[in-house]
Formats: sequence, structure tokens, C-alpha cells
Amino acid sequence: MAYPSNRNTPWHRAFVALLVFSVLAIEPVLAGDGAHEQAQLAALIRQLDMIDRLAEHSASLPHPEGSRYHFDYARLREDIERVRQGIRDYLVPQRAQPRDPVELLGDYRQTSEEAAP
Repeated sequence: MAYPSNRNTPWHRAFVALLVFSVLAIEPVLAGDGAHEQAQLAALIRQLDMIDRLAEHSASLPHPEGSRYHFDYARLREDIERVRQGIRDYLVPQRAQPRDPVELLGDYRQTSEEAAP
């Protein structure tokens, strides 16, 4: 049984739509408005949690047979956690410890092992 391409599944379209909505829904934060900024960042964390759950569900779906590439949901979830932790660190700073910046992994396309020549 052949499965549709990951890009054409309803879950993939919903994931992309949710991600775009999340980015566009965040209002610009006014300088000096700490309470408003904290509310916006808390909303962003909730949206990241929702995207993370959607990515977890999508990762559990079977990969299309014969496709050479598939989306690397594990790597995406690691990046979501890094962003989420960065926001939490901003909201509750650790003053005694220096910040250790961690780069996002990106590059979410992964080669399927069974389709490799």
C-alpha cells in the first residue's frame, strides 16, 4: 500500500499552517511593556507545545513506501525544545550562570535507508 508524500498529507499541511499562524499571530512587543511581553512569550510557548505534539504525532505515522527522503521530525522536535528553553531562560534568567548559546539544527530532510542505492 503506497502512502501519499509527506508534503501532501493533511497532518503536514496542518503543521505548516499552524507554524505560519503561530509566527504571524505574535504581535509586536512594545518596548518597556514587560507584562505584555511575558504574555506574548507564554502564548508562544503554548503554540510551540502544540506544534511539538503535532510533530510527535506526525513522526509516528508510516513513511511513504519507496520515498527517498522523509521529514526528520526528531530533529524538528529538538529545535522546538531549544527555542522553548530559550524563551523560558529569558522569562526566568539564571543570573549566576553564563549563557551557553546552542544553534538550531535545521535541515529537516532525511534520507530513507531503504530507498538508498
